Amino acid sequence: MKIAILAGGYGTRLSEETNLLPKPMVEIGGRPILWHIMKTYSYWGFNEFVVLTGYKSHVIKDYFINYYTRYSDITIDMTDNTVELHNIRSEPWKVTMLYTGQDTMTGGRLLKAKGFLGNERFMLTYGDGVSDVNVPALLDYHVKKQKIATLTAVQPTGKFGAISITENGSITSFREKPIGDDNWINGGFFIMEPQVFDYLAEGETTILERKPMEQLAEDGQLNAYKHSGFWKAMDTLHDKNELTNLWTKGKAPWALWLK
Repeated sequence: MKIAILAGGYGTRLSEETNLLPKPMVEIGGRPILWHIMKTYSYWGFNEFVVLTGYKSHVIKDYFINYYTRYSDITIDMTDNTVELHNIRSEPWKVTMLYTGQDTMTGGRLLKAKGFLGNERFMLTYGDGVSDVNVPALLDYHVKKQKIATLTAVQPTGKFGAISITENGSITSFREKPIGDDNWINGGFFIMEPQVFDYLAEGETTILERKPMEQLAEDGQLNAYKHSGFWKAMDTLHDKNELTNLWTKGKAPWALWLK
């Protein structure tokens, strides 16, 4: 099964990094977050990707074109212009990098991938969020429900500490960065049937998370797979630093391939 990854946005809230790089190429521990996402799927045995690029798409293309030389040891003989690779470090991936336009919206990017995804079930996620979601369990849930689309619903960690206060001012509980107030949000990691393309009628301007998702819900064709484990989107420099800190300390919950 193919995995489409939305990787074309500007990432304006992470402008400290995205002035030079597309957001999915911002690094966590020396590797792009896009690599971390792909490693998660690969851990579960899914290795065929369609990366939907836009802003600074050449950076993503250059990364994968030069993947062998980037991570392998090399001998260059300048007398005869030959290159020998040693200890080749590669992945079992097939990666299609599809330029979907500079300003195309999320649904429009997906629509442009229709010919590459084929008339079959596929996965879709955002190029800036990592999770330890059990992908086979997600897929089984989707198949069982027999609907057009399933999204992974998550409860993000709060940005501030939460306290409970009695009428006389005593604090009865204190929780640093608690899980959100019982609200579930869209965490990406979708499973979709090809009929989803019928909902992307507005072309390049289609925002997947608005009319298409709203209509799928109205039609009773949208599932929510509740994931109570780890999930985090890299929206800001603070988020990037938090993820890097987890990786550096060897406590990255999404890095299933290291466990």
